[in-house]
Amino acid sequence: MSRAFVFPGQGAQTIGMGRDLAEAYPAARAVFDEVDEALGEKLSALIWEGAQDDLTLTQNAQPALMATSMAAMRALEAEGVSVTDAAFVAGHSLGEYSALAAAGALSVADAARLLRIRGAAMQEAVPVGVGAMAALLGLDFEAARAVADEAAQGEVCQAANDNDPGQVVVSGHKAAVERAVEIAKGKGAKRAVMLPVSAPFHCALMQPAAERMQAALAEVAIAAPKVPLVANVRAEAVGDPDTIRALLVEQVTGSVRWRESVMWMAGQGVTEIWEIGAGKALSGMVRRITRDITCRAVGGPEDVTAAKESLNG
Repeated sequence: MSRAFVFPGQGAQTIGMGRDLAEAYPAARAVFDEVDEALGEKLSALIWEGAQDDLTLTQNAQPALMATSMAAMRALEAEGVSVTDAAFVAGHSLGEYSALAAAGALSVADAARLLRIRGAAMQEAVPVGVGAMAALLGLDFEAARAVADEAAQGEVCQAANDNDPGQVVVSGHKAAVERAVEIAKGKGAKRAVMLPVSAPFHCALMQPAAERMQAALAEVAIAAPKVPLVANVRAEAVGDPDTIRALLVEQVTGSVRWRESVMWMAGQGVTEIWEIGAGKALSGMVRRITRDITCRAVGGPEDVTAAKESLNG
């Protein structure tokens, strides 16, 4: 059986995530300590005891979700499960950094610092209220892209996340995204809803953030991952550190090609996906993309035990 380890993106954050892992596994606790030290603040206290609104701020949510994913990964490793038990790693948007840390391409500390910069840069790239994102449900990617093109009218409106066959997220100027919602309803979308996000991610408006990430990534060591990364913007595996560095920059303004990434992995013989970290959003997407892959969420100690037993079974 061939499997992939995948790592969630923004939206999965909840107060208390990862705490049971930290209490059960010293190696998981050490991840949160390492992130706290890298950022020079007690992010762990915010994750476990803070306010949801504070955790949801992009610059907090991104390193927090990576920390939780890596805590789960270290717990798996403590039980004898290695990243090399997977054929590929992949992550949704910020989850790509978690995937690279899991595969040994980035240190946890560097991933935390990069995600803090990435979150702040994405937030600051566009003044609050200028940009927006919306989910178009019941339209495929080509139909959603046509809606975005029609809605742009000289502004930015792009298909940002190709999540699954019936869910595409568009991103851009607020008025253009609002137009896309109305156009989509007229084109047969089951639903089209504005998303409660603080910035228009994965579109051309994020270019200032991409430039900041290019500078930040130039300062960081990236090793060849122990298993290949299925990159968001290419929807295929990469392993060269310089390529990975360039794609992480491109990813800030580029589309998250999640549906294609999952189909590519299925085409490579992957039959099982483990979603490592907070929530089960990616598992839901995978099930809607293909029936040929089974999913397992690994977010707490009992999930770690069950995952280990599945390997040994």
